[in-house]
Amino acid sequence: MKNPDKLSTPMKKLCTACGTQFPEHYNEELCAICNEERQYIPVTGQTWTTHDRLLTTHTTNIVKLNDHLYEITITPGFAIGQRAFLVISKSGNILWDCVPLLDQHVIDFINEKGGLQAIAISHPHYYSNMNDWAEEFKCSLYIHKNDEQYISEKGNRIKLWEGDEMPLWDDIKIVNIGGHFAGSSILLHKSMSEKGTLLSGDTMYLSPNLKHFAIMYSYPNRIPLPVAEIKRIKKRLEDLEFDAVYGFYSYQNLTKNVKQILNNSIEKYLS
Repeated sequence: MKNPDKLSTPMKKLCTACGTQFPEHYNEELCAICNEERQYIPVTGQTWTTHDRLLTTHTTNIVKLNDHLYEITITPGFAIGQRAFLVISKSGNILWDCVPLLDQHVIDFINEKGGLQAIAISHPHYYSNMNDWAEEFKCSLYIHKNDEQYISEKGNRIKLWEGDEMPLWDDIKIVNIGGHFAGSSILLHKSMSEKGTLLSGDTMYLSPNLKHFAIMYSYPNRIPLPVAEIKRIKKRLEDLEFDAVYGFYSYQNLTKNVKQILNNSIEKYLS
């Protein structure tokens, strides 16, 4: 890495439970993201590390999912095990969501693919060290304004967007769905598959048997959303065309019968 100290200083705290990095001036004992009802403080208590320490014990792992999509994870597993996606696009590559490790391996890989034009984040559980990523690749960082309150470090590259949709380029747009967080959003790439590919974070949560989607206020704490909110989200999703979904974890890849499984899941909840 060109200059590790540029990416993280020892004073910046990195929560080992969720992977969110906090600035030098953060003086709270507990992580503000974990100490919120959608996440949780582990029973073993709050612990912290730094990005520099993480660099000595972990590395990024990159997997090709198709010609336009790569998965980025951390190995061995860290925090809540979230993954990011590198979307390869003619007019500029996009990093969808973020993982809290930025090592030379992933920097070199992304640069070999043409760098980044933008980073877009689905919701606060992916904030991690997002500002470091944006600075490394000199790109814009898009977050929905509804989740502004959860941003602990407001870097200069953050661009808050509002409303239902944020068009990017090459048939790609960010769509606010809500539910899990008010700002929870998905990335819709209309030409990645026949009807469109949706990168969902955990705005929609696919079950391990790949036969059911859950849409909840909190997944780990099993807090459901009100019926009226599920109906609103159902309408939002019905207005979108897609036949592939890639979710929060590495197993959450669904490329067959997506709309049928989603509709059946929602109807089962509503009934």
